[in-house]
Amino acid sequence: MVRSSAATSITYSATPQFEGTAAEEAFAQWDTERINPHSRPIVSYYLPKGVGEYHYGDTHPMKPHRLTLTNSLVISYKLDSFIDQIHDPLPATREELETYHDPRYLTTLEKRTKAASNVPLYETHTSPTTVNANTSNADANANNDAVGSGISTGGPSLGSGAQTISSGLRRGHHLNTLSAGGGFDLYEQEIFTDDCPVFGGMYDFFKQYAGASLAGARSLTQGQSDIAINWSGGLHHAKKAEPSGFCYINDIVLAILELLRYHPRVLYIDIDIHHGDGVEQAFYHSNRVYTVSLHKFNGQFFPGTGKFSDTGSGHGKHFCTNIPLSDGIDDGAYLSLFKQVIDGVITSFQPSSIVLQCGADSLGNDKLGAFNLSIAAHGECVRFVKSFDLPLLVLGGGGYTIHNVARCWTYETAVLVGAQLPNALPSGPYLCYFQPDYVLHPQLVTKHTTNENSPATLRNMVANVLTRLRYLQGAPSVAADVIPPGLKEWLESETFKREETRKEKEEGDGVRAMDRRVLDRHFARNEYFASDRDNKGEGTGTGSAVGDEDGESSVRRGTRARGGARRGAGRKPRGRGRGTGRGGGGGTPAGGNNEEGNDSDKSNSGNPPVVVSQTPKRGRGRGRGRGRGRAVAMNMSSSGESNAMSE
Repeated sequence: MVRSSAATSITYSATPQFEGTAAEEAFAQWDTERINPHSRPIVSYYLPKGVGEYHYGDTHPMKPHRLTLTNSLVISYKLDSFIDQIHDPLPATREELETYHDPRYLTTLEKRTKAASNVPLYETHTSPTTVNANTSNADANANNDAVGSGISTGGPSLGSGAQTISSGLRRGHHLNTLSAGGGFDLYEQEIFTDDCPVFGGMYDFFKQYAGASLAGARSLTQGQSDIAINWSGGLHHAKKAEPSGFCYINDIVLAILELLRYHPRVLYIDIDIHHGDGVEQAFYHSNRVYTVSLHKFNGQFFPGTGKFSDTGSGHGKHFCTNIPLSDGIDDGAYLSLFKQVIDGVITSFQPSSIVLQCGADSLGNDKLGAFNLSIAAHGECVRFVKSFDLPLLVLGGGGYTIHNVARCWTYETAVLVGAQLPNALPSGPYLCYFQPDYVLHPQLVTKHTTNENSPATLRNMVANVLTRLRYLQGAPSVAADVIPPGLKEWLESETFKREETRKEKEEGDGVRAMDRRVLDRHFARNEYFASDRDNKGEGTGTGSAVGDEDGESSVRRGTRARGGARRGAGRKPRGRGRGTGRGGGGGTPAGGNNEEGNDSDKSNSGNPPVVVSQTPKRGRGRGRGRGRGRAVAMNMSSSGESNAMSE
């Protein structure tokens, strides 16, 4: 279902005589009386059909029914007219879940769900707290049907109703008999506990809220929306191969992995009272995801992780920030701490998108919480993150006083769409849950009235966090490349490229070898060889005649001749001027005694004269004068006499 926002038409009820009525004040209004901006953020709202029908158990604190209350309150406030798109997303597929979770773990969840659904109602375990000992099972079932029919009267089409509630309660009896044995292995017995029981339809429930988070992430990456809301998601405790803290599938990790396919950096912010250990563990070694968690920590509070010193490891060092807090923190201290930390992180990390987990158990008067935050302060955190105008995925999370959870998430929906809500709640099918005050912002009384967080401690934490941000040395860069369709295909393509490169190296020919030689900067390009017999003998210079009787040259390869002649061949004394440079001069100096040359001449008697010409080379004198060497041509007669053709 996709619903587009439209301007409110002028009707008779909007005339001045109806101003100030209670019916008009109960609806949402724009948060400003001035001219609205021409371009507002596009907000998409994800509402999986029937996601509020599931039930963990009568004594379990997690109540998915809070989602039905939230959606009903959003519709009652007419916030749906402010939302650009309302979607009923498809459930997540097995392949999408396997991008993070272990296949064996998913198989276990699916198998236990089928086993729980096939057990008849009379065989399920009913705890003493669920039904009074003096009440029969038949009376208890009748009471459940009566409660379901009473709640659902006149409700909107949001997955609520008599059949929905009653079936949810029936499916909520988790099967302790199967957990104690029943043919399942020890691994399955260890992962399912009282916190994470087996209940009917649980695998479908996991796929629904995970599919909504994935759909919201895709809408952000494809530019279809600027803000995506999924209050059914945000279950941040689930691990790769085991459930934890009421969480079985970590939809946050799946959504972040989807965002990372298009966005270089993702910032994850967690304002749940419990530490987001599942998300932190998944990206603890990554520098592309920065995790920030503000939570209670005393070493014993669940999950017992999230120390201030935990800052990441490997490439993810200093890309993790934990803010451990004590009981009773109030609005002023929390907001001051939150804004300073988040502003510094966004400035240094420069994320491409943000994932915000809005666990409502950090509110005051929560059944499992210990903070003293109001709904307005909780929503102010959302408003501050929204002000950075980055693609934003907003998820739910904890929250176990369900009427306050519905109030909080409804108010934050109004903050995200830019609407202002009156304090008086509108009439709706679930208005009885909000008695006796029937207001949006009640006074949340908590047993932790004293703020145990000293201002000095909070200031020191902020200073240390800002100091750690210096280690980032700017936002990490990601090489621009074609985004692969998936990890498996990318690995196969990389393997194919390596094989092609290896084959090319093995099939190298002389042309490529010569190319490599030419490209080699260390290869000397000033060495030229006239023949393979020019390394022996001691001539008089580069222009000397043929030396010994073997016909080998007197100039050694790669050796400079100074003064025109080489040592040991009757060298002429050094002189000054143009005639003593390298490359000039004749073969044997006049007055020299060259016996090897005479032997060579004698051996060549009777042969026709041979003319040896040399390429002119630049000569360099040893004295004050420097000049260019001159070309020399030598005529060798059969008697061994050589005459210089030119000097």
